[in-house]
Order: sequence, then C-alpha cells, then structure tokens
Amino acid sequence: MAAGGAGQLWAISDLHISYPENRALVEKMHPDSDEDWLLVAGDVAETVEDVRWALDTLAQRFRRVVWAPGNHELWTHPSDPVTLRGDARYRHLVEVCRELGVTTPEDPYPVWDGPGGPAVVAPLFLLYDYSFLPAGCATKEQGLAYAHGTGVVCSDEYLLHPDPYPSREAWCRARVAETEHRLAGLPADLPTILVNHYPLDRHPTDVLWYPEFALWCGTRLTADWHRRFRVDTMVYGHLHIPRTTWRDGVRFEEVSVGYPREWRTRQQPPGRLRRILPREDEAR
Repeated sequence: MAAGGAGQLWAISDLHISYPENRALVEKMHPDSDEDWLLVAGDVAETVEDVRWALDTLAQRFRRVVWAPGNHELWTHPSDPVTLRGDARYRHLVEVCRELGVTTPEDPYPVWDGPGGPAVVAPLFLLYDYSFLPAGCATKEQGLAYAHGTGVVCSDEYLLHPDPYPSREAWCRARVAETEHRLAGLPADLPTILVNHYPLDRHPTDVLWYPEFALWCGTRLTADWHRRFRVDTMVYGHLHIPRTTWRDGVRFEEVSVGYPREWRTRQQPPGRLRRILPREDEAR
C-alpha cells in the first residue's frame, strides 16, 4: 500500500535494456498505486527505438515519468538507424518523450505534492567536463593520457559527439549555466529533488574500482548545488554502485540497475525501485 494513501516517488536508472535480462526487469516494473511517480536517471538504452519502448511502457503504468538523459542515450551507436549527433540527438529524444507524456529537462519542473512533499522535481542534463581528474593529473590532457595508459576509457570518446559544440566540456558548461539559471529561479520555500545521470559532487566516485573513470562522471561546477538549491535528495546513476551517501546533510541516492553481470552478484533483487519520497522516517 502506498504510504499515506497518496502515492510514492520512486527512482531507477541504468536500465540498459539492450540486455534481454534487463528488458525483462522493465516489463515487470509496476507502481504500488495509481499516484506513484517514477524518476529515470538515464542510460535507458542506446537506440531511440529502445528508449521509446522502455519509457512508453513505464509511462503507461506510472502517474508521471521523469527522465534525465544518460551518456548511452546520447551515443550515436552503429546499431541505431537514427544517426543524429550531439544536441540534435538530445532534442530528438526530448520530442520522443513529449509524445509519450514523459517529463524532460526541457519542460517545466513539476512539483511532487504527495507524501514527503511538496518538493520541486528537477530533471537535469549537465554532462561532464573532465574536471574529476585522477590523482597527480593537473589537466584534461594528462587525465586522458593516464586513462588510456590504464586501458580504462569511456566509450563516450568514440560514440558521444558534442555537435555543434567544439567539445564535450563546452557542451557541459553551456548546460550547467542554463540549468543553474533555472534552478536559481525556483521558489525559495520549496525543497528540490535533483535528478541527473551523474552525481553533482565527486564523493560518490571515491569507491570506483578504476578511479580514472571519474573523468566521465560529472563536473566540479556543481559541487555546491546540493547546498545552494535546497536539495532534499540528489538522485543519480551512471556508476552502477547503488547506495545511499550523505554530503552536508543531503542525501545522494544512486539508483542504477546496471549490467546483468553486475546485478547477479548482489543480494538485493534486480530492478528494485528506490523510494525517494516519503522517506522511511516520514512513512511511519
């Protein structure tokens, strides 16, 4: 039964439905009530057709689905007949979401009025700028050289194009500036739930098995956003390390499913939705 009888705010990310096992998990995802919302923090799939199928399936079940893009949706993948690149690809995905009634970072931020609310739910698209550098590296070039030396290089380097921006970091800076302006204009009396594929602060990357992968995990430009913008919970994915951490009293919730080889080793059942609101102490 939904807490308070008026719905719950759930989150999930990194569905990666190109894997049949993960697609089956999406087929089994259902809300607890007709009032439940679902936040999807990116990496649904690599092809537009798969993204459409997954978000359409979920949008037919949940009262509202809120999507923030991951890096995999932005790939121009050889298996996808949609060959759009960069910002054009992102805008195309936004239009697909709007056809399905799914909320995107380009839409007005909705307010969750259910148990634990009210709170502004803000899906973000920010990318990364290579500022999460490996130890001993002072520049992007040094960081990338180190990563190539270890063999740990994100596929974004080959598949995620920044067009029409000159670089991914330039695209990131533009997205950060635009989003910062929008968040600064929100009502000062409402807390926020920020939904982004990447964590807004670097600390969640401290447990990565390959620390150099942090290069593709966010930007230092957002390191204080959880304090500046009255954040109740920062929802993210990308790392495939689902867990809860705290920074300055703010909850950071990593909600990814990950690849089958990863979730098969975990004790928790795969595809488990993570409840964002109401919090456990508020639901008693």
